[in-house]
Amino acid sequence: MSLPDTALEAAAEAIAGADALLVAAGAGMGVDSGLPDFRGPEGFWRAYPALGRAGIDFYSAASPATFRRDPAMAWGFYGHRLALYRATVPHAGFGLLGDWGRRMRAGWAVFTSNVDGHFQQSGAAPAALLECHGSIHHLQCLDDCHGAVWPADGFVPEVDAAQCRLLNAPPRCPHCGALARPNILMFGDGGWNAQREEAQAAQLQDWLAGLRRTRARLVVVEIGAGLAVPSVRHFVQGLQRTLGARLVRINPREAGVSGAHDVGLPAPALPALQAMAKRMPGPLR
Repeated sequence: MSLPDTALEAAAEAIAGADALLVAAGAGMGVDSGLPDFRGPEGFWRAYPALGRAGIDFYSAASPATFRRDPAMAWGFYGHRLALYRATVPHAGFGLLGDWGRRMRAGWAVFTSNVDGHFQQSGAAPAALLECHGSIHHLQCLDDCHGAVWPADGFVPEVDAAQCRLLNAPPRCPHCGALARPNILMFGDGGWNAQREEAQAAQLQDWLAGLRRTRARLVVVEIGAGLAVPSVRHFVQGLQRTLGARLVRINPREAGVSGAHDVGLPAPALPALQAMAKRMPGPLR
């Protein structure tokens, strides 16, 4: 990877000159940890060939309707992901972001569409962390009978990866005994229990309100968040409008920026963050 020195220096200067850091991360953040890239049907089917043979795409597999129609397959897919995310070590870029964030006068926060829990697993302790699509490490009743969300710690999936099917018993709702599902916002999902996300959102809004009161200079480092699922990009655009946040966008395919003081780095997450770190001045280095 070769990035222009001027862009890297501008990115490092934006972080060094800020009072607060918000990390906005999409699916591309996890690729350098070894997680699969679901970009397009081909990427998804490379990761789950059994679903490819059946002609089932990501939008169909990641649907509450699939839990009702074929729970062994639905939990084969999500159980495999749960085991994978538990076993995967977050890459060193998570640590770099945490180092920069902890040195900010007004602190740092995370907004992510990822459900893997890797910011928590990396030991990050931001002032606020919002998982806008939920977390695979938490469960809810498929029927949302009591409005409860609970940790998935006690569920250890046994999956036939070749067939993408769960072999052991799926988790059940402790209140009604119905099938449990991940507390994740899926496609076509009218039954997602958003209570955990709403609590996180309130905490993040409190942090942002503090930045407004103190007129803190905010820099956003957006990583691996494309246009196909634009949740992260929409959030970042809002911060630019309301707080005048400066943006550093890291994305190997969609790194374009429009602001005169924003920086686009067309690269994967880890090499871009490491290259920025080498140019970071003073105590942020």
